Amino acid sequence: MKIIYNIAGLYNAGGMERVLTNKANYLAGAGHQVIIVTTDQKSRNPYFDLNEAVEQIDLNINYDSIQRLGLVSKVIAYRRKQRLHKSKLESVLKELKGDIVISMFDHDVSFLYKIKDGSKKLLEIHFSRYKRVQYGRKGVWGIIDQLRSKKDVYLAQKYDRFIVLTEEDKHYWGSLKNIEVIPNANSFSPKEVSNLDKKVAVAIGRLDYQKGFDDLIKIWAMVQPIFPDWRLHIYGEGRLESDLQMLIERLNMKSAIQLNKPTKNIEEVYLGSSVYLMTSRYEGLPMALLEAQACGLPLLSYACKCGPRDIIEQGRNGYWVEQGDQIKFGERLRELLNSDSLRREMGEAAKVMSMRFSEKVVMEHWGNVFSEVLKERK
Repeated sequence: MKIIYNIAGLYNAGGMERVLTNKANYLAGAGHQVIIVTTDQKSRNPYFDLNEAVEQIDLNINYDSIQRLGLVSKVIAYRRKQRLHKSKLESVLKELKGDIVISMFDHDVSFLYKIKDGSKKLLEIHFSRYKRVQYGRKGVWGIIDQLRSKKDVYLAQKYDRFIVLTEEDKHYWGSLKNIEVIPNANSFSPKEVSNLDKKVAVAIGRLDYQKGFDDLIKIWAMVQPIFPDWRLHIYGEGRLESDLQMLIERLNMKSAIQLNKPTKNIEEVYLGSSVYLMTSRYEGLPMALLEAQACGLPLLSYACKCGPRDIIEQGRNGYWVEQGDQIKFGERLRELLNSDSLRREMGEAAKVMSMRFSEKVVMEHWGNVFSEVLKERK
């Protein structure tokens, strides 16, 4: 098969970029022709190692160049970018003659399904149904978020298949006939698991509003005096880095909480930790929870939309608490830090349960979907 993916770029160290890279590598390794079309790559190298057989094409649209414009100017500039994007992508797709073309629910989502290049069009989403309105923005931007959220449902129906990450999220989209659930696969298959003897808790993600690290820092400040030997390591970068560092200093947690830059050796980070913590305000299916679970870490997370409830079985491989409940999160955290045996019991269960998200299982599901839609083309 010739499979074509569309994404803004592969230069970021994000979960979506990691997932796409892994899928492309797997499919290329299985003998399929895989092409990734980007809009904002700007000749930068992919952050994650990409199979040399995977072809990359950048359309040089550069949507990120309009991010700092005011509302009216941004709308005008965005429409201009969209017209250019559609024109260039249509030319590329008609030349490539792919079997399957996939949108990652990015800038192409509003027009990709209209392009008549003979391919089947799939749409996959890496955030939850209500992501746009979970920013809680007010005024004009809030209205725009509401309108875009409603339009998402309209667009999802236009594709041959619409792939969501969790059963929880599937429910939020209503009775779409083309919807299918395929989770992300584990990013790697560790040959060992953490021995859970390091007094280190870890959290990983962009330093932005979505990941809720402000909550996590406050929770750690409440709990840490009872466990002075424990440390919290946060890995990530983003626009809130200085704000989070100031919060750490204001709470006198400089010696207890450490902000670290992203690392490609993330497996070593998990193996050197004993608990994984997540306080995100929303997710799609959090890769970090899957990775930590595969490394045998007990998990503690907010039950945000979406993902944690699909991954964590309450009391077996970890705990989830209701979104924003810092007190309950702190109580569960104290339980985990206080008991070596509880951490080990949950860590063993986590490793076993991680097999539900093995690359083989997940990619077989994708293969079945590809085969089904191609049969419909005949």
